[in-house]
Amino acid sequence: MDKTTQTNEEKKKKKRLLILLLLFLIAASAGGLYYYFSTKTEPVQVISGDYLPEAKGAKKMSDKEVKEAEQKAVDESKFNMVIKSEAVFENGDSEGNLYIQNPIENGYPINVIIRLDSNNEQVYSSGAIQPGYEINGAKLDKKLTQGEYPATATFDIYDSKTNQKRGQVQAGITIRVNN
Repeated sequence: MDKTTQTNEEKKKKKRLLILLLLFLIAASAGGLYYYFSTKTEPVQVISGDYLPEAKGAKKMSDKEVKEAEQKAVDESKFNMVIKSEAVFENGDSEGNLYIQNPIENGYPINVIIRLDSNNEQVYSSGAIQPGYEINGAKLDKKLTQGEYPATATFDIYDSKTNQKRGQVQAGITIRVNN
């Protein structure tokens, strides 16, 4: 290698080093500026909210009023289930003595579905029963042969304003078909 080639290579190395140094300085400056502006805080005034206004016409509830309000809430959450424990049908096509009542005290409409315990097959659906109404005799939705069938009656309880289901309760019942 001669001296001029060696000098040109040293110049190229210095030039590369200088370019790398410039790139490093640019990157460092950009990072510093980003850090400076991203952490710069401005004073912020915090407003904690409104103060409670002075009382005008409010008065303390009496113990009797508090108890009445509490009792009303309890009464609204109660549900009385009324169903005769045995439904007797002369044959699989006849109307039987199925008895279901939705007492007026409940305050919620219901739908009662009866399913056989043996296979969970639905054999009766009451449709909506409003508070203060009852079913005193009905025909099964499915014809059953002679025999006794243990079943479960499910009372679906609905909100009277929204018609959405609020809950359910169940009771055992025996379906007897005589012929």
